Amino acid sequence: MSAAQQSILQFAPKPKQAAAGDPDPLDTAGKSILGLLREAAGVIEQSNQQALEFANRLSAQLRNAESRIQQLEAAVRYYQDRAERAEQWLSDIAVEIEQRFLRRDDDAHAGPPSPAALVRNRGRRS
Repeated sequence: MSAAQQSILQFAPKPKQAAAGDPDPLDTAGKSILGLLREAAGVIEQSNQQALEFANRLSAQLRNAESRIQQLEAAVRYYQDRAERAEQWLSDIAVEIEQRFLRRDDDAHAGPPSPAALVRNRGRRS
């Protein structure tokens, strides 16, 4: 053995004689570590369960929102169609009014002159 190895062995702890009933520190440490691992696993499992419940709630809200969006989009299409139809009806009505009433008034004005216009026109001719 080299000098370095001998110096290491000199300072190594001497094995104690365990008294009857004293737990071995190795067993105590092992049990302690297993207990901490089980506790950590329980915390992680609980955290995962909460995260899963939260994700499920968000997923349900998302499905509800998507459904509501589809309903609103359908309503928008319905009202856009109605607005387009109303615009077409207003256009048709405007054309009809123009043809039935406004052009007749123009034709009536182009018809025989009024008596006042005749009097004015006679004075200009002379």
